[in-house]
Amino acid sequence: MAVRVQREDFDVGAELDALARDDHGIGGLASFVGLVRDVSGGAGASAMTLEHYPGMTERLLAEIEAEARRRWPLSASLIVHRHGRLEPGERIVLVATASAHRKAALESCEFLIDWLKTKAPFWKLEETPEGERWVEARDEDDAAAARWDAGA
Repeated sequence: MAVRVQREDFDVGAELDALARDDHGIGGLASFVGLVRDVSGGAGASAMTLEHYPGMTERLLAEIEAEARRRWPLSASLIVHRHGRLEPGERIVLVATASAHRKAALESCEFLIDWLKTKAPFWKLEETPEGERWVEARDEDDAAAARWDAGA
């Protein structure tokens, strides 16, 4: 298990290589990289600032990751989430899971992203031409996360 919350960017290739290195029982490695977009809610966004509660955030991410490990036979997993001010095109999050079989890797990766989107304690402040605004929760994100609740 690896969970990191950091300001610094990350190297996706290096992170994935390190995750699967020396474990030849891994048959599938799934990953998701989230990027800052320049459009949100129909308006242009020039930047996004992600805020969080240090300590609490890492603990909750670890709990979400532990839930994925309870549900799927994972050989390894990784969550790297950035905070601070980010501009369009910059990486926000990397989620990666590894398992002997692709289905477990793919499903667990999707689960982690869905739950991170709704349960992780991050707050997003967008800079737009109209001024700053807090990003509200979206119904489609809640629906995506809720489908996994039935599997708990």
